[in-house]
Amino acid sequence: MQLVRGLHNLKPEHRECAVTIGNFDGVHHGHQALLSLLAKKAGELKAPACLMSFDPLPHEYFLKDRPAPRLTSARERYTSIMELDQSLRPDMLLILRFDDALAQLTAEEFVARVLVDALAVRAVVVGDDFRFGKGRSGDYDFLKTAGDKYGFEVLALATHSVDNMRVSSTGIRHALLEDRLHDAERMLGRPYRICGRVAHGDKRGRTIGFPTANIRLKRPALPLSGVYTVTLCSPELGDVPGIANIGRRPTVDGARDQLEVHLFDFEKDIYGMNICVSFHHKIRDEKKFESFELLKQQIELDCVQARELHETMNN
Repeated sequence: MQLVRGLHNLKPEHRECAVTIGNFDGVHHGHQALLSLLAKKAGELKAPACLMSFDPLPHEYFLKDRPAPRLTSARERYTSIMELDQSLRPDMLLILRFDDALAQLTAEEFVARVLVDALAVRAVVVGDDFRFGKGRSGDYDFLKTAGDKYGFEVLALATHSVDNMRVSSTGIRHALLEDRLHDAERMLGRPYRICGRVAHGDKRGRTIGFPTANIRLKRPALPLSGVYTVTLCSPELGDVPGIANIGRRPTVDGARDQLEVHLFDFEKDIYGMNICVSFHHKIRDEKKFESFELLKQQIELDCVQARELHETMNN
């Protein structure tokens, strides 16, 4: 899969493609169904399959002062797509910068400039609730009319559901914010996870007997906060059970969101390693403790509960 950033980096071989358009935040079951339909149509047309997405996400652009949580960073979105079965992977991931210029394009201008002039699309595959263009004025019916005008096919995929739950990135965010991790897992097709590089922290955990791996969080807002049972995953280490705190760390007056993971029965040096942390159960909310001794006592209790939950999950 080729990664192309911006229309100015398109090459002749990228044109005359079949394209699907969306945020693809989380790359959940619904997204995978779209990619399956895209692959099928691209195969019929013998055309390249293109996934068009945006960075920042449109809702982040419009809510600059009140950033909404996102499920995946740009890197995680790319990695999640690459991890899909090869039959679902598009030939190209096209990332457009969502800025003032793009936000001001009307639906007609988006079709003419992006889909027709830049990509010369032969087919467009979208969800039945897809909206685009200034004021969200473009929809499936608009695309169908535009397709008749410019000569491309338009296919819509009906809403995808799992266990009678409509699958959407918004629904997954709400499930995580409401501590319904199992619902989020069913919609995603896997436990919710955060990936990143292990960085050096202030090493306060070591002083109370609970060393942590600190993962930098490159996103404006998070859908999780508190203490969770987790599994650290990496090709080098396999799966390692542990417990994590995600949030501002009020006991030490933390100023930014941070993910800290304490791994059970683990002593390897993993600084600089890229890892993923999968979340399973929420144990409690973040809390400010009056002393490090009280924090240590609570972490001891949290670890006992987390070990029990891991044991139950694996039996």
